[in-house]
Amino acid sequence: MGQHTIKVLDHCQVSPPAGSVPTTSLPLNFFDIKWLLKPKNTPIQRLYLYEFPYPTQHFMQTVLPNLKQSLSITLQHFYPCASNLVCPPQPNKPHILYVNGESSVNFTVSEWSNANFEQLIADHPREVSIYHPFVSSFPPTSTLEDGTRLIPLMAIHVTFIPNFGFGICIGIQHVCTDGKGFLNLMKAWSSICRTRGECLSSLGKDSLAFQDRSVMKDPNGLEHTFLKEWWSRDESDQKEDDKGSIQFTPSHHDKVRATFVLSKDHVEKLKQLVSLICKKEEMETLHLSTFVVTSALIWVCMVKSKEKESKNDDEDELYHLTFGIDCRSHSGSPLTYFGNCVAPCYVPLKRSQILGENGIVEAAKAIGEKVVESKTSALTWIGKRGSDGMKVEYSNKIPMAGSPKLGGYETDFGWGRPKKLEAVHIDEADSVSLAESRDIEGGVEVGVVLGRAAMNEFNAMLGHYLKIFTG
Repeated sequence: MGQHTIKVLDHCQVSPPAGSVPTTSLPLNFFDIKWLLKPKNTPIQRLYLYEFPYPTQHFMQTVLPNLKQSLSITLQHFYPCASNLVCPPQPNKPHILYVNGESSVNFTVSEWSNANFEQLIADHPREVSIYHPFVSSFPPTSTLEDGTRLIPLMAIHVTFIPNFGFGICIGIQHVCTDGKGFLNLMKAWSSICRTRGECLSSLGKDSLAFQDRSVMKDPNGLEHTFLKEWWSRDESDQKEDDKGSIQFTPSHHDKVRATFVLSKDHVEKLKQLVSLICKKEEMETLHLSTFVVTSALIWVCMVKSKEKESKNDDEDELYHLTFGIDCRSHSGSPLTYFGNCVAPCYVPLKRSQILGENGIVEAAKAIGEKVVESKTSALTWIGKRGSDGMKVEYSNKIPMAGSPKLGGYETDFGWGRPKKLEAVHIDEADSVSLAESRDIEGGVEVGVVLGRAAMNEFNAMLGHYLKIFTG
């Protein structure tokens, strides 16, 4: 896209309405603390792109004031977002602290006069770097005299593209909340903005965000285990994790991202094909949800797309698909619980199985078994698996973010649904993000980040499979 012409128009701090939230300290539960253990923990950076074909002055006078005011009202219910993560020296525990009259969210507004909006909302492969100007920057971590570190938990960057549209990029530390909590925050903010606050009159105290972390039981003592691991880490390692923004490196230069859409018919045909092969091979009946079969297909295509560049010929080499399992409905916490309630899931599969004739079936079987295992006894499963992957770097790992069930495209601030959603933070690795399709009911939108050569292979491989399903 050439040289970026970007100008900062406004920079401010947005707080909840004065006096609406008292000074409050929130403890971290084991779901939260495990994110402190993840090496080089990158914040969530979710970008929402909206069409708005008006000049800058109109945007600044009509859209921006409402965005700020509605955010302030929203933060009254989601006050951890305006808080700091407090990391004191041991034996004191890390916690979230909101201070009345001081805590706020870093809010920046920029104008990008020469951005190509059509390129930004396209599906074809684009350089990942075209989205980096949207990324929100966190204020620096501050350190008190006793060594306590104060880490801001959320930052927002609104970027206006004159006469075309604007992007809202929300950066949030994963220790604050998970994907479900984040989507609840965005739905609340957009609803308050769209209705000018009228939607609040019919809502109860906990209908937007349930903050009581005591509902999260810890029968396996994971909090103590995770805290011991956290305290044992070298101070330099802890400070490395404080970096709030994505650290863009030369490895990003060859990376591209593309969007692929699977229709409901694609998904149903895939389920039927996998089920048919299972019966033919006399395999046990599988758990075949949309998530399972979509993940299996994409995982196989990702692995095969990188085979030409790989020098690996070890048939027993393990490959891993990683994703989160939402435990709200299985752990007794409300669906509006704001915090972390996701257990990490690591699915291993041998190279020979993924690349074999029935690779998608083998992948679906492995993924489905993990999903069923997690739902059978959530807390027992978390006790066994809770710390997996936080201390170990798995080889041949494909991270998968998001879900087709979260409803990100329902985020309407009053100017229509987003034209495009992007998970900018997945640029850190060859990764996948899932969302519901914007325009096809029952469809799945798959965001993929790969090297350019691998992306070409992925595109061809996925197209090959989709022809088989619809043939």
